[in-house]
Amino acid sequence: MKRVRHARWWIVALISCGTIINYLARNSLAVLAPQLQHVLSITIPEYSYVIGAFQLAYALMQPACGLVVDRVGVRLGFALFGAIWSLALMGHALVTGWIGLAFFRGLLGMSEAAMVPAGMKAISEWFPLRDRSTATGWFNAGTSLGSALAPPLIIAISLASSWQMSFVATGAIGLLWAAVWYLVYRSPGANRASVPQPDAPILSGPDRAPPRAAARAILTSRRFRALATARVFIDPTWQTLSFWVPLYLARVRGMDLKHIAMFAWLPFLAADFGGVFGGYLSPLLARRLRMSVVFSRIAGVAVGAVLMIAVSSVGLVASPYTAILLLCIGGFAHQMISVLHTTLSADVFPLAQVGTAVGFIGQVGWISGAAFSLAIGQVVGRIGFTPIFACLSVFDLIAAAVLLASRRQLQATATETAERGFAF
Repeated sequence: MKRVRHARWWIVALISCGTIINYLARNSLAVLAPQLQHVLSITIPEYSYVIGAFQLAYALMQPACGLVVDRVGVRLGFALFGAIWSLALMGHALVTGWIGLAFFRGLLGMSEAAMVPAGMKAISEWFPLRDRSTATGWFNAGTSLGSALAPPLIIAISLASSWQMSFVATGAIGLLWAAVWYLVYRSPGANRASVPQPDAPILSGPDRAPPRAAARAILTSRRFRALATARVFIDPTWQTLSFWVPLYLARVRGMDLKHIAMFAWLPFLAADFGGVFGGYLSPLLARRLRMSVVFSRIAGVAVGAVLMIAVSSVGLVASPYTAILLLCIGGFAHQMISVLHTTLSADVFPLAQVGTAVGFIGQVGWISGAAFSLAIGQVVGRIGFTPIFACLSVFDLIAAAVLLASRRQLQATATETAERGFAF
């Protein structure tokens, strides 16, 4: 195989493209929801069932997807799940009611759950410990970019053709990406001569433990408990930004659809910058302050948690534009935290278990975020949004405290993993 200069960064670019396409698919329904409610005669409760089908399937399948990727390899596993979520999205064009839409939405959630476990598996294969957070920052940037691109792209296709074609065209893009991934990607151990020395990858043998034994070892470890506990408090922020901010701007700040379209995407743009910044912050702290790599990740989470205090004031300021600015700070801070926590999850588990471990941790976080989103729906009519935003600030401070309290254990497991040849 021909040598490729900076091969691992080309891999990150390909993963980022997959993330953008993943989030285009994920946000397509929300963009078309007003039209589909009319065309398919879907009520608000029925629409909530459709959303719930995606959330439940996504939460339940993250560990299973991670386990599949660990067992069959990231090349085949990522391509397989990419093809499934693309076909599931295209299947949306066939529905005639909310039940069919819930079925295909659930299938989409089941397959899209592979995105983070597979992406982190690939990054762990190609990047040494010191560079991993930077790569994760660029990989994670695709989540916000996909969310920002979805409204103009999906609506443009729908206006030019039909709502069915919006699903079909977006799914076709996903199929193309899955094919390119399978044709292009190779694990670094498959052909060592293809990678020049400066891009020397992380080589590791396969995990020969039975799947149940590997899962049990992950779930019973103290590092899993520490990371999963932190994730419980981290994930509600993203769920709130994704599902509730437009409603907040309309109900509390009095914005019409035009102004929501003008401003609601800004926190996601800020989140992109935050994710990339967080990725670079960790190696900077490690180099300048001589921190260990693991402690530099935790220190970055703590910085993001302090910035999240700004979100507690969203409901207190008079100007809607100041509120949006504070939400942008929150998006920036949250993605800092998310990137560094996800990278830390890959740092402290052996390469052969990274997909499964990240899947289990993500499952805990997704369930927590969904539960918090459900709680908002039950109480916001009585207490308003101000206490909700205050909770988000407190949650991230708690997450940072959990990681700080567990830093010695996490450092020890990362060192042990490196000594066994799973990381550098």
